[in-house]
Amino acid sequence: MVAFAEFKSKRVVVTGCSSGIGLATASALVDLGADVIGMSRRAPDVGLAEFHALDLTSVESIESAATSVDGEIDALFNCAGAPPTVPSVELVKVNFLGTRLLTEHLVERMSAGGAIANVSSSVACGWRTRLGQIRDFVETRSFEDGVAWYEENEHAVGHGYPFSKEALNVWTLQQSTTLIARGVRMNSTSPGAVQTPLMEVSEKVFPPELLAATEYPSGRRSGVEEQVQPLLFLNSARASYINGADIAVDGGYWASRSAEGAGSLW
Repeated sequence: MVAFAEFKSKRVVVTGCSSGIGLATASALVDLGADVIGMSRRAPDVGLAEFHALDLTSVESIESAATSVDGEIDALFNCAGAPPTVPSVELVKVNFLGTRLLTEHLVERMSAGGAIANVSSSVACGWRTRLGQIRDFVETRSFEDGVAWYEENEHAVGHGYPFSKEALNVWTLQQSTTLIARGVRMNSTSPGAVQTPLMEVSEKVFPPELLAATEYPSGRRSGVEEQVQPLLFLNSARASYINGADIAVDGGYWASRSAEGAGSLW
């Protein structure tokens, strides 16, 4: 049996398809025979069925990309992200608000059997400790309302990178309970330290000891291919009864923090 052969001829959307996990996911799906609709700021050198420019900080760009997709889609891989070195409010837009808005548009093109996989992060492991604040943010009605909420509360909730990923986790949980009534599943993965261009940016600004701590206890970073397989699994028919789950793909980082009674390093 060919691994994930069920993606052949399926119409799938991959955001962040020009780099890192998104590029590796799009490439794997193309190799599996899927009709891959890629979305990112720039087009990758991959055999996509379609490409639509996408800037997740812009409502206009999000709506343009979403409306450019014709017909039904079978799966959505939300892989787009931004390095933690950009302004916090921009991280909130890319990692949560823009991803939410795009998904709200695209999920209307999914029928029963559809699936969505969101790429979160191991830095979001402390979301349970401030669930009330995160719910308030997640329940903002629009992109603009979300931006205003974060700008007003940034001093209380902190840096936009972990907070936006925590919001993505909570939103995934909430949406999974609603979408399943239509036969659409939503799950997420939480990568740990991954060797991607985003990591290369982080290496220039964060202390080596902080980045090294995210590699505990495995003692290494993952390759992007190691992140792709769990994403493919979650959006495949093999995961047909998995809904509202977050898979830690972090070499045991979250397990070690939990065992120690600690939260995220952030």
